[in-house]
Amino acid sequence: MQLRKMTLMLAALGAMSMVLTGCPDGGRESLTCTADTDCIEGEICHPGAKVCVQTCTSGADCPESSKTCEVISSTNSTKVCQCSTDALCQRDERISDASGLKCSTTHKVCTDGDTTPTPTTCSGEGQSTCAYGQFCSGTTCTAVPAPTCANFDPAQGGRAPTFNAATSTGPIIYDVTQVSFAQDSFCGDGTAGSTGLTAKARVKAYIKTGTFPAEKSGLPGLFYVRVNGTQVDGTTLIRPSEYTTAEAGKRAEFTMNFCPGSTATTLSIGLYFTGGNEICKQLNR
Repeated sequence: MQLRKMTLMLAALGAMSMVLTGCPDGGRESLTCTADTDCIEGEICHPGAKVCVQTCTSGADCPESSKTCEVISSTNSTKVCQCSTDALCQRDERISDASGLKCSTTHKVCTDGDTTPTPTTCSGEGQSTCAYGQFCSGTTCTAVPAPTCANFDPAQGGRAPTFNAATSTGPIIYDVTQVSFAQDSFCGDGTAGSTGLTAKARVKAYIKTGTFPAEKSGLPGLFYVRVNGTQVDGTTLIRPSEYTTAEAGKRAEFTMNFCPGSTATTLSIGLYFTGGNEICKQLNR
């Protein structure tokens, strides 16, 4: 009788142990997702890789397989655990068989070996059919570039970037192209203290809500940020004749004029619209 009781007790303990230590997170077979609801608590569906990734506030929140806590991209400030090698991804305990996981070189997250997100195609200029914070580059939707210049680096005295594609709503500057770096009357005629040296850049932008104004004077909060973080009203740097709109006001193109020192050979410019993305460009003489 005692032996039978002991046998039953051991069997019950064994069953409980299996419940408590079973496959992590239910033994998922894949991390692939299409929406956050496909993932478990504490995870989101990565917008680019389309796999479930763990959110974090620091590296201490992350597992061995993905030890680094970083923002998803320059346009999405959500922090997720990021990987560094295929070998570490293959220690991921969230799925029953991690042997096929690879560390995506594009997104730095663990993906199923056959996970290859299909790029969003587009045509035309500006936002086209792309998500807000992206633009149509050739035939593919591409995220606007991150601001990497000193103008937007607080550690170097610049202005702190605030753009987040998930929450921001301002106009998007998606292209800045140098036009010239030479003498021009915009910066004077070279006498009476003026150098006449003018650096010109052609700027392209699109607007999410509403339309751009017909005249440059009505532009919604355009700013030029210097390397030291000080700001200049961008509309003062545009000639009325060098401002145009397209697509019923959803896009705007304009030339901005900057006045560097007489001996300058380069000029780093930072631009942004209120509520929009920050973007950098280096102009060279």
